[in-house]
Amino acid sequence: MAADKQNEGKVSLTDENKENLPDGGLGLEILQIIKESQQQHGLRHGDYQRYRYLLLVLMEAERAWSYAMQLKQEANTEPRKRFHLLARLRKAAKHSEKLEKLCESPRVDAKTKLEAQAYTAYLTGMVDFELQEWKLAMEAFNKCKTIYEKLASAFTEELAVLYRQRVDEISPNIRYCAYNIGDQNAINDLMQMRLTGGGGGMMAEKLEALITQARTKQAATMSEVEWRGRSVPVKIDKARIFLLGLADNEAAIAQTANEETKEHLYETLLAECRDTIQAVREELKSEAKQRERSSDSDSGKVSNLQFLHSYLTYIKLCTLVKRNESMAHTLQAKLKEPETDETKRGPRPQDLIRLYDIILQSLAELSTLQGLEDDHTFQKEVSLKTLVYKAYRCFFIAQSYVLVKKWSEALVLYERVLKYAKEVQSKAKSFNNSLKDLPDVQELIAEVNAEKYSLQAAAILDTDETAEVPSQQQVKDNTPLSDRLETFRLDPTLVGKQPNLVQFPPDFQPIPCKPLFFDLALNHVAFPALDDKVEQKGKGGLTGYIKGIFGFGS
Repeated sequence: MAADKQNEGKVSLTDENKENLPDGGLGLEILQIIKESQQQHGLRHGDYQRYRYLLLVLMEAERAWSYAMQLKQEANTEPRKRFHLLARLRKAAKHSEKLEKLCESPRVDAKTKLEAQAYTAYLTGMVDFELQEWKLAMEAFNKCKTIYEKLASAFTEELAVLYRQRVDEISPNIRYCAYNIGDQNAINDLMQMRLTGGGGGMMAEKLEALITQARTKQAATMSEVEWRGRSVPVKIDKARIFLLGLADNEAAIAQTANEETKEHLYETLLAECRDTIQAVREELKSEAKQRERSSDSDSGKVSNLQFLHSYLTYIKLCTLVKRNESMAHTLQAKLKEPETDETKRGPRPQDLIRLYDIILQSLAELSTLQGLEDDHTFQKEVSLKTLVYKAYRCFFIAQSYVLVKKWSEALVLYERVLKYAKEVQSKAKSFNNSLKDLPDVQELIAEVNAEKYSLQAAAILDTDETAEVPSQQQVKDNTPLSDRLETFRLDPTLVGKQPNLVQFPPDFQPIPCKPLFFDLALNHVAFPALDDKVEQKGKGGLTGYIKGIFGFGS
């Protein structure tokens, strides 16, 4: 008996509990938590009673509630844990009732009494909600909401924010209870709460199930869908439900301003689309087996089921493109903001490059969809979209090079961005409004031109870094600066001791020579006769003859 009494307060780890522990083990700063709790809850003033009773009971309630929420997550795959979940919720509600009774003491202030009543109403409503006691749950949640609204209006803004958050959390639960009681207008309120990010946690799954149930009732009226000029019968219920809710989901995404809510809606839509595509694939397998048995001669034609599969894949890929583009816009806005916290890593151009890679991959898959190989308009649209996103991807690659001061590479990439953008502008004229959702390349062109001027200035000023650039990355050209004033090129010699400014000595240039004058009149001159003089010269006698022989007369 003594041994049993000693073991009453001990906690043993059963095999089930050991399985729930993380690989690294549980960690708890015991002394730190004890000291902080003691200082915050009465022991600073010697109030041991407050620390002993109120905080202990509150933590017991929270412990039971948190275990119940854990079991709720596990109950999705293990339904039998739902019974344990209800037991833990009831235990949490009992601890909250005990806390409320303790707070009835005259030593407890009015604010704490009200908070204890609201906390008890909240946990009681949670129990009734799980038991589908809609009326009781609605009464408890309304009581909780009323108390927190009164507290929010009576205290400082810092405390009021916490109270309003709790009101926002339980409002979808109240409307859901109202809908199940019989208020048909509550479904509209629930849809609106879904757009604003309400209905999280325990309520989210029930809200999605309610929406699916409403769409299932409408699915019976849907028989076919038209896409790219072809009507396709829709016989699969899952596909009908998904296509009926597609417009609502897209409208919800368009109306949502909160980025987290928008991301959640995108993920929900993509998950539904993947499940629908999987259901169609299963039907395609059955259809393929039937074709093999019947040896259908028209096997080359794309069947209605295959075309439906292409349509659903198109929706999935387009949703991926829109989601990543939305994320890219958010990152671009953050990228332009100045960094306030140097220790925290902010967004980088590399993050945007990754997003645009995924977008281009999705567009590449779009061009290979079965049944659209001969749709030239569709293929041209996909090709033009690819050019647009290639331009944006190239722009952020250039910015990543700017960050590491690789000016030459960045300048070449900026020129390629301009090439893509101008090609888009020349091709987009024939598409009218079919590509209105694409990013505006004119804004990109203006931004690139501004970045180019900044880049050129930064490259000239950054002389120390340019000297470290490997010589093989620089353009080798002996053209002097005076002959290439209209072309920018990284040339570290310009700021060195021997800048190549002009050609010296200058090259020889051909010039016209001084004209030569020739006496052409000589051929037309008539000389006088000299025969008489020649004869007189020949009558010199013997002496002249002898002189002529020996050359004395020459």
